[in-house]
Amino acid sequence: MSADLENQIPQEHKLVVEDSNTPVGLSGNDEGHNITKVVTEGDYITFGNERYLRSELVQAFGGSLNPGLSPPPKHDFANPAPLGLSGFALTTFVLSLINCEARGVTIPNIVVGLAFFYGGAAQLIAGMFEIAVGNTFGGVALSSYGGFWGSWAAIQVDSFGIVEAYGTDTTQLRYAVGIFLVGWFIFTFFMMLMTLKSTVAFFSIFFFLSITFLLLAIAEFKDSTSVKKAAGVFGVITAFAAWYNAYAGIANEQNSYIVIKAIPLPDLQDRKRK
Repeated sequence: MSADLENQIPQEHKLVVEDSNTPVGLSGNDEGHNITKVVTEGDYITFGNERYLRSELVQAFGGSLNPGLSPPPKHDFANPAPLGLSGFALTTFVLSLINCEARGVTIPNIVVGLAFFYGGAAQLIAGMFEIAVGNTFGGVALSSYGGFWGSWAAIQVDSFGIVEAYGTDTTQLRYAVGIFLVGWFIFTFFMMLMTLKSTVAFFSIFFFLSITFLLLAIAEFKDSTSVKKAAGVFGVITAFAAWYNAYAGIANEQNSYIVIKAIPLPDLQDRKRK
């Protein structure tokens, strides 16, 4: 049984739902059918011979970067999402403060090392492990933003020749960077749409990141320092949202006195049914 329930291929079977305390017997009409039992046992639900925590099946969780129905992975892997979120958060935090010109710092090259190795390589590896545990959304998100940081760092390094290719035409360079950022805004926006059924903290990462990319693109097109500073402010908010979700994915009652409780977004479909 795949860890990604939404991608399973439907099969003909008969579903029998029973409580562990009051089992339901099979009738004569059940003979010859593939039987799938769903058994409730307190905090657990068993599908056939697969046993899952009830809470993990019904709740999206930013700490695991999974916005939908998702039983725990069968592989003996730790949750890779906090690593990717932490790499993304720290790199975003440092660059955003520089965009805000904190302490008078305006040259962003101190971020290059972070962008290559933490926000880039570490986040990319975390994304690959998300795919390995069956989390498509987390794999696409972390791997893509790992690629973003690597490509951003390449722009800052002279040996790649990216800036040099534009020569003295700084206007064209700004427009090119703006187009680059618009592409990332579009990607982040449609990723945000896939978190509308998740939690407040999970949704907030992509919501604030969308605004950050949009403002950065506008700042490049308009050559506006004030808009760039505004983007920096939203970038700092995005970083803290990512750290919050990373903490939620690591902290538990065994290692911390402070455990994050997920706050789900309103179910708009449920309201329409009523």
